Amino acid sequence: MSFRGTTTLLSRATRIQTKLQSSLSATVIELDDVSYQHAGHAAMKESSEQETHFNLKIVSEKFEGVNLVKRHRMVYEVLDDELKSGLHALSIIAKTPKEITPEVK
Repeated sequence: MSFRGTTTLLSRATRIQTKLQSSLSATVIELDDVSYQHAGHAAMKESSEQETHFNLKIVSEKFEGVNLVKRHRMVYEVLDDELKSGLHALSIIAKTPKEITPEVK
């Protein structure tokens, strides 16, 4: 699946949201780019990448009956090419619709 158009390059955040929605049928995706918080770190000073660090809250029925570690692995599998191309860190909160709490909504 390619997310690059002939004239437009989608942002990493848009690509992440699209991939997660498509693969995990997420009912909630909250993706916050927190790359600015890491701009002064040595590894980031040498990088030209802009969108490198994200916080993710995702709700999917596909997480039903799946433990936390496996849920994270599911997300990492979907985002494998992003992780190999500049996504440096991803903080994940992964819930089922039954587990939604007010702070995840």
